[in-house]
Amino acid sequence: MHNRTYLSLFIFSAILIIISVSLILSNHIQPAGIFLVSAFIVLSFAIRGYSTLRGFSYTLWIFAAVTASMFYPKYFISIGNFQLKTLIVPLLQLIMFGMGSQMSAKDFAGIIKMPKGVIIGIFLQFTIMPLVGLTIANIFNFPAEIAAGIILIGCVPSGLASNVMSFLARANLALAVTLSSVTTVLSPLVTPFLMKTLAGQFIEVNFWSMMLDILNMIILPVVAGFTFNLVAKRSESHKSAVIQIIIFISVILVTTLVYTKSTNTGFSGFVVRFLKSLGWFMLLPAAGALILSKYLKGDSRIMEQVLSFFSMAGIAMIITIITASGRESLLHVGLLLLLTSLLHNLTGYTLGYFFAWLTGMPERDRRTIAFEVGMQNGGLASGLALQMGKLATVGLAPAIFGPLMNITGSILANWWRGKPVKDEDEVNVEPTKEK
Repeated sequence: MHNRTYLSLFIFSAILIIISVSLILSNHIQPAGIFLVSAFIVLSFAIRGYSTLRGFSYTLWIFAAVTASMFYPKYFISIGNFQLKTLIVPLLQLIMFGMGSQMSAKDFAGIIKMPKGVIIGIFLQFTIMPLVGLTIANIFNFPAEIAAGIILIGCVPSGLASNVMSFLARANLALAVTLSSVTTVLSPLVTPFLMKTLAGQFIEVNFWSMMLDILNMIILPVVAGFTFNLVAKRSESHKSAVIQIIIFISVILVTTLVYTKSTNTGFSGFVVRFLKSLGWFMLLPAAGALILSKYLKGDSRIMEQVLSFFSMAGIAMIITIITASGRESLLHVGLLLLLTSLLHNLTGYTLGYFFAWLTGMPERDRRTIAFEVGMQNGGLASGLALQMGKLATVGLAPAIFGPLMNITGSILANWWRGKPVKDEDEVNVEPTKEK
């Protein structure tokens, strides 16, 4: 399309917004939603004609989905007797499978190559955001369960989008990928501990139950993705492949032990659970990889595109379902929660960058730490809120934080991209992994 067409779309979206606002002011709420949703969709196409704005197209689709769920919540809560919130965990598992399928053991090599950056990054990730969340929850006196959600978004590992932002900002992409991988692996232990310690005053937190939920929603799907990648690409040496398989089986074994502890299951239940997990998260992905490799004839780009699409659609669906479920609470605390989520997010960027500078890290690493600290895994936080049975309250902060961090992250990344660092020639021109 020509620039004139994109400009026309901008004008059309502005007209739709004006109509929507006029209808709201005249108390015609229901039809106003249709025009506002349409405005965001049209605007998402309009900005694709401008390279500096193109990255916000997906965010506008999120806005359209959230707007629809606020105006017409009943369509996003259930279909007949089927509760849509039951889709959240499977969608999150699909997203994490997609993440794992694009990873390999090389993503953890940064632990050896960049130990200082990894240690500092992990420490800042699991201290700054949880403590800032606790401070915000106490200062603004939110209802207990909403306050717990603010702390929860601070206690989960870094968001999947942080690697993309690091690439756009000409930051240290290798460090970003390593930090995302390591904090995700540590989250089954660290997140429940932080929630028990910091949020226990607001809600009851079951350490073992939350640990099991994270292992099931995050770690096992990532193991499945690793297995898929290992079999599909066959780029690892025989020794490396055997070591990884042993590690994957060990992870499933540990998860089964946590399941046994959490549910007081006997030995027979342990064996059944272990074999089921082995089938779902290793044998099935391996079989799928073999079939798809033969069908696609070694072309992995199609699978990457499909998984990327499902990941983006999955995130949008999760946010929409949570927004519809928590609509009434949002109408009461929505604006304040939006402002405090913004404060939480920006404080994460600022303190992450500042402490990285204070410890003498180079500019590229500072930018990476800023994104890894400030951008959280909202999907995991939402899934945990659902498993706690408090999606409409604890799940609100993650639902707001997710789209918000993508906006602020894109703005910061594009601003930094215009400020090249001295060692720019060393920056990879392509991201090794985009999640």
